[in-house]
Amino acid sequence: MSKIAFIFPGQGSQTVGMGKDLYDEVEASRSVFAAADDKLGFQLSELIFEGPQEKLTLTYNAQPALLTASIALLEKLKESGIQPDFVAGHSLGEYTALVAGGVLSFEDAVYAVRKRGEYMNEAVPAGVGAMAAILGMNSDELREVTEQITSDGFSVQLANLNCPGQIVISGTAEGVEKASALAKEKGAKRAIPLDVSGPFHSELMKPAAEKFKNILDEVSLSDASIPVVANVTAAPVTSSAEIKTLLVEQLFSPVRWEQSIGEMIEQGVTTFVEIGPGKVLSGLVKKIDRKVNTIAVSDLASIEAAIEKLREVK
Repeated sequence: MSKIAFIFPGQGSQTVGMGKDLYDEVEASRSVFAAADDKLGFQLSELIFEGPQEKLTLTYNAQPALLTASIALLEKLKESGIQPDFVAGHSLGEYTALVAGGVLSFEDAVYAVRKRGEYMNEAVPAGVGAMAAILGMNSDELREVTEQITSDGFSVQLANLNCPGQIVISGTAEGVEKASALAKEKGAKRAIPLDVSGPFHSELMKPAAEKFKNILDEVSLSDASIPVVANVTAAPVTSSAEIKTLLVEQLFSPVRWEQSIGEMIEQGVTTFVEIGPGKVLSGLVKKIDRKVNTIAVSDLASIEAAIEKLREVK
């Protein structure tokens, strides 16, 4: 039997109006938005549905908003009874995967990612950190570049190993700028600065990780009912204690997305279902392995078509 993985997007996929069709028409999804508003003590749903985009994109808003919109989609999809064999999420999306895998309640997850966003925002003042996508260079070559720049006194690391030829670097603004220039000198095709509010998944996030550890002590984590492929290790994990440790490390460690997808393919996954706004992860999966199937579930209309395809797989 073919295996299915549910995968969940991270920051950058948020859009004003996401999930509004579900809120209007699906009771189980509407209750997700209501639970988020209640837990956070403000109208997150109003911000999601009405914007403005600039406010929605702020790290501490985008993280709970994306989690909420993705879980609202998942609630509708669950009515079909289709169960994944693995779950995984890109960066922030890992928390959506943890809810899907039974590790965190939605309420605990939405609270945790709101605090995670606040701490990430506080860790590095605006303008001090940066991120850039480097195209056309492998991870070993790029790691040499970042290590050289860091040893020169400008902190920069690999942040997202997304797919062949696409790696994001993160660190101080100067470090990212110098590493981008050196990468191009050494053969990278392009270096694209990213419009982000901080140097995520870099050493500069260690102060945020220290604070966030206390938040994870406040919430309840269970062992996973569905294996979660962790960003930090690119390996399936079910132990709540191990997951807790990895979530702290995830803040300052690279997202090993290409390896994570490769691991699931090795374990027999033939269909990846991206649940959340946009189709970014579906595109990355296809760049990793064109032979696997991808299904994007981003709104109410796409769920029915997805269920039909998934019933054929299962």
